[in-house]
Amino acid sequence: MTLPPEFITRTQDLLGPEAFASFVDALKEEPPVSIRINRSKGIEPPEHEAVAWCDTGYYLPERPSFTFDPLFHAGTYYVQEASSMFLEQAIRQYVHEPVCCLDLCAAPGGKSTHLSSLLPEGSLLVSNEVIRSRSHILAENLSKWGHPNTIVTQNDPAEIGRLTHLFDLIVTDVPCSGEGMFRKDPESINEWSVANVNLCAARQRRILQDVWEALKPGGLLIYSTCTYNTEENEENIQYLIEALEAEALPIAVNDAWNVSGPLKHDNPVYRFFPHKTRGEGFFLAVVRKAEAVVQTVRYRAKNKKEKGKVTPTLPLSVKDWLADPTTFQWHFQQEKLLAIPAAWFDTYRLLADALRIVSAGIALGEVKGKDFIPDHALAISHAFRREAFPAIELSRNDAIRYLQKETFPLPEGTEKGYVLLTYQNHPLGFVKNLGNRANNLYPAEWRIRSSYVPTEDTESLPSHMK
Repeated sequence: MTLPPEFITRTQDLLGPEAFASFVDALKEEPPVSIRINRSKGIEPPEHEAVAWCDTGYYLPERPSFTFDPLFHAGTYYVQEASSMFLEQAIRQYVHEPVCCLDLCAAPGGKSTHLSSLLPEGSLLVSNEVIRSRSHILAENLSKWGHPNTIVTQNDPAEIGRLTHLFDLIVTDVPCSGEGMFRKDPESINEWSVANVNLCAARQRRILQDVWEALKPGGLLIYSTCTYNTEENEENIQYLIEALEAEALPIAVNDAWNVSGPLKHDNPVYRFFPHKTRGEGFFLAVVRKAEAVVQTVRYRAKNKKEKGKVTPTLPLSVKDWLADPTTFQWHFQQEKLLAIPAAWFDTYRLLADALRIVSAGIALGEVKGKDFIPDHALAISHAFRREAFPAIELSRNDAIRYLQKETFPLPEGTEKGYVLLTYQNHPLGFVKNLGNRANNLYPAEWRIRSSYVPTEDTESLPSHMK
């Protein structure tokens, strides 16, 4: 690994010669592999070393082929860098009541899936990604994670900033120069320059300023990057304090974690270095917005996008597909039926009026002629009542074929109609059994694109989940 000379000079000045030498040695080592398990899906913790600052995080001894693990596609765990899981400490120490939370720069979904597990019950998570293609990846990962209290949007921070005082909590894992990823992504070394550092720092301040009005007075903003320099880290926290009158808040940290403090200014900020902690480079800080008179966001009575549209008839059986349908409100988005958490339905309508909604709540299904086709999101949601459909347990090979959107025979005697497929008792999705054949209803855009099928056919957990 050849580091840019200017990066060496700048980072050595920040760390000192001895620490910098240890830092460079750490960059030559293989990066650790870590996952977070989804306890809401009943997955058992693997028998591996735990990530100290995350109750559901675990290190793996090696990197397996996640693509060919049906449990990964079922949303039972998420592959995430261990340092980033430190977000958990900020949430646990400062968020104790239900909140309306925005994850501003959310794709591909690591922090959003984590937040959906961490936020107090009854919260709403709005996950945003400005780039269209990445917003659909975000929606896929959140759908697989299975929590219904989520909405995915695709908007610029300035557009969200017009929603005055809507959010109690905003998480901003802002685009950065990526110095902390040098070990995992050597290509990022070639893209590094001081000019890009300064460009990123300026863009981060613009993002913070654009979205600031959407945060309630007294609300919290969590700021994070995966970079080392002070321009994108300490200087931006100082900007929030001086220009936007924010207050930086401390996080209680176990000394054994070897989390570092500020390299500039004297504000409570938290840094991860690969020579000190088992993970990649990471920076996080929490600030509180000053108290003021709270303005109410007013909802315009009818969404313009819905005017003049005929609402399809709701099939009576659909409510039986959810474990507790009384907690949801039904909403047709064109021909697709959504189940929106009732407590947040007005907020959903406000967001639908002001922003571009990619996904919301649970997509229950779609009207096609006289048929109502259950949606894949229903099968992998925590709110799904599995008894509503006949179920077939798949072998590992058949599960992979299903995820590749291939066809395969169902057991003799399988009921006709929509059938739930499971792997190790975890829902994978639906097929429609026509008797002589079955239509694979796995989303085409989510399919495993490789035609390879592992030769081993086993019912045991993959080794990384043991």
